Amino acid sequence: MFELRLMCPEDRVEPLSDALDALDALSVSVEDADAQTDAEQALFGEPGMPAPKDGWQRSRVLALFADQAQAQSALLLLQAQDFFAGSEVLGVDEVPEQDWVRLTQSQFTPVEITPDFWIVPTWHEPPAQARVVIRLDPGLAFGTGTHPTTRMCLRWIARHEGSAVLSRVLDYGCGSGILAVGAAKLGASTIDAVDIDPAAIQSTELNALANQVRLHAGQPELASGTYQTVLANILATPLKVLAPLLWSRVAEGGHLVLAGILERQTDELKAAYAPYCALNVADQEDGWILMTAGR
Repeated sequence: MFELRLMCPEDRVEPLSDALDALDALSVSVEDADAQTDAEQALFGEPGMPAPKDGWQRSRVLALFADQAQAQSALLLLQAQDFFAGSEVLGVDEVPEQDWVRLTQSQFTPVEITPDFWIVPTWHEPPAQARVVIRLDPGLAFGTGTHPTTRMCLRWIARHEGSAVLSRVLDYGCGSGILAVGAAKLGASTIDAVDIDPAAIQSTELNALANQVRLHAGQPELASGTYQTVLANILATPLKVLAPLLWSRVAEGGHLVLAGILERQTDELKAAYAPYCALNVADQEDGWILMTAGR
């Protein structure tokens, strides 16, 4: 493979990226050309939302092509376009062959939830101290255990291992199914895991099978009755919209556990749920919080 490297101003990122995609680039990525310098700019959107701008003031655009001829041909076509003005060519270079599978796997290592509760990719051996292990590989759906919101939810589940709190559990917006699988591993007897994304439902079913646990996965209509624990690791906006629905699923004496919330969103979540319950911050990590309420 060959990599075409360009430097362009912020307002040229989108047309250049679109053009490279149309020219059959295998991939197109954008980097801050001033990264690791005093001029570096933070460019992040709300979790799950697009970034506020298409690129940085000085953006480096990288495009991969199958061979050198394709890369050079794409470059010639780009240079003839009006929107290339203000951009410069950094080079066309061969990309060394690598074992991409092994490289990807090396980025995912065992994740500690508690000293004896771990998430372990299938290509790793569990740590010696691990008593409870979730086997989980990166897939199509959100939730590998590396994000603080997932870890906080699993820590909450671990604190209630084997208790009546986990007798009937709803994982709303299940993603990879990691919370549902974790609940099953820690003693939950009946688990419904629901999501609007078919890929998430499939991922949950496969992860349950890989971990030899039983649960029911499906669209939100699968949820029925009330639950001792209702888990929802989504984002603040949908959590606010879902407030009446989620609270209606919490049984008498049950618990509502919410994640995907930034610390600065604490008050707005409390306000959204105030007509139904009193939310409290139960955990926090890296700017994220876990909020809970009991009925």
